[in-house]
Amino acid sequence: MFDSRHIKTFHEVVRTGSYSAAARALGYTQPAITQQMKALERDVGTPLFIRAGRGLRLSEAGEALSRHAAAILGSMSAAEEQIHALTRLRAGRVRVCAFPSANTILIPETMARLAAGNPGIHVDLLGDKPPESLQRLVRGECDITLAFTYPGLHDHVPDELVEIPLLEDQLTVLLPAGHPLARRRAVQLTDLAQERWIAGCLRCRTNLLHECGEQGFAPDIVFTTDDGLAVQAMVAAGLGVAMVPALVLSFLCHPRVSGRPLQPASRRQISAYVLREHLRIPATAQVLAELKTVASHKTGC
Repeated sequence: MFDSRHIKTFHEVVRTGSYSAAARALGYTQPAITQQMKALERDVGTPLFIRAGRGLRLSEAGEALSRHAAAILGSMSAAEEQIHALTRLRAGRVRVCAFPSANTILIPETMARLAAGNPGIHVDLLGDKPPESLQRLVRGECDITLAFTYPGLHDHVPDELVEIPLLEDQLTVLLPAGHPLARRRAVQLTDLAQERWIAGCLRCRTNLLHECGEQGFAPDIVFTTDDGLAVQAMVAAGLGVAMVPALVLSFLCHPRVSGRPLQPASRRQISAYVLREHLRIPATAQVLAELKTVASHKTGC
């Protein structure tokens, strides 16, 4: 029904407030903007703008179209990105978006295996945490996303994505050296009900609240940070205890911190996600295969 170029121009006129300003922003002449808006109004069947002195204001139809224009352009942009991704993937370039501990532990070995066995595949590495990393995949900003979820947290996964489970990561309690519970092989959450806590990222903090709530207490959270090294430094300084995935401890190990697994065991699920239609593309399939191989050898601490 509508020409996408006209929608883009309409959106710019609304954003800038005039035909002349939209012309400057888009690199068009003002008559070209005028002609596009006349064509769009013919398609719509009613005026979109009303002259108000030297300025413009939207008609009722213009207001309605304006409410939808950004979403229309966003959907078109996502579609274009996904189509371009198909072409790029067939040429052997894959964009992987992963959270920090996966970028540190899983990705380097995966890239090393690809360099040795499939040197034609090139990986562009991005960093982000779920749920935003999943939305970046839907928007076509990456081709594979590595994300994690916790038991008891019901995450919505967009229907167009396929989940490939990689590994389960044991949750661990961090205690300052010399803490009485550091002598145990495992720790129960109820033993830590009176402790102060250092919380991690939003998703990890939500899980901490959930797990402690399941054990009948609310943790006393005194600091929150998504910096894994800062969490360990705070625990080492005696400011509190923390709950972190074991995968984190494999590359961040403070000498004055002891890690003990939770009992009963609690784990987060680490998975790869990809658009369904990309599974048939050789470059994507090969990166996923190498990720699964590397993850199968990781068991955490």
